[in-house]
Amino acid sequence: MSTTKQLLTSVQVARFVAQGFLRLDGVVPQELNEDAIAALSAGIPAVSYGTPLAKAFQEDTFIHRLLALPVVAGALESLVGPEPTVDHHAVHVREPHEGSAQDLHGDAIIDVRPDAFDVQLMYYPHEVTADMGGTLSVPGSHLRRINETDIGRVQNLRGQTRLTCPAGTVVLVHHGIWHGGRRNDTGRRRYMYKIRLNPTVPQVRLWDTSDLHDPAVTAELNTYFPWYEQATARLEIHNRVLLWRALTGDDTFDIDYWVTRVTNRPALRSHA
Repeated sequence: MSTTKQLLTSVQVARFVAQGFLRLDGVVPQELNEDAIAALSAGIPAVSYGTPLAKAFQEDTFIHRLLALPVVAGALESLVGPEPTVDHHAVHVREPHEGSAQDLHGDAIIDVRPDAFDVQLMYYPHEVTADMGGTLSVPGSHLRRINETDIGRVQNLRGQTRLTCPAGTVVLVHHGIWHGGRRNDTGRRRYMYKIRLNPTVPQVRLWDTSDLHDPAVTAELNTYFPWYEQATARLEIHNRVLLWRALTGDDTFDIDYWVTRVTNRPALRSHA
């Protein structure tokens, strides 16, 4: 197996910027999945906020091995850089026939950073079927700022996704995504391991930029989702452009002139 980190492409990063998440289906070997389920059942040790990721987990733990997989390590480096710190990590369990679901919410408090973001890695060590309470998320919601459970009264939105996936799937999400665990209607426990990582370097061109000018990049950034309102959908595109400018260091990038027209401030010139 290759040990070289597999950096994301510009198209993949643009998809993350537009949708707020990126799926890596079935990328974890089955042996590691089995070790992970045993470890998650036993419980995991706490990690102090701000601990460098490189020092947080011993090499013989499933977490270290998971994060060292080239596809996972490369994706994380592409989004948060080479030396992130651990915000927190946790085991999320949906018990059999649990009878309740988690409210739709965004994690932590309202976050107003326009040019930076944390990444939450969600790892599913076994297959998640439609009736196992897979994580529900709302694509394209991450840049519409809320405070935790402000949206908890919302039951369903058009275009929401309820995760089903093969064993060994990793989902990387922007910290602002609207999400919630669903009810588990099966007789089996559903496990998910989550770790939130904070960047320690500017998040500028950390990925493989060889396809930076591929038209598919703009197509990803211009994606609309069914729950968007006609008018405010334009604000979502506007905010994506601002984030893409920050990530690429290109303050001229735009889509349909959305940002350029509202930031245009011609300099006053003296008249001789």
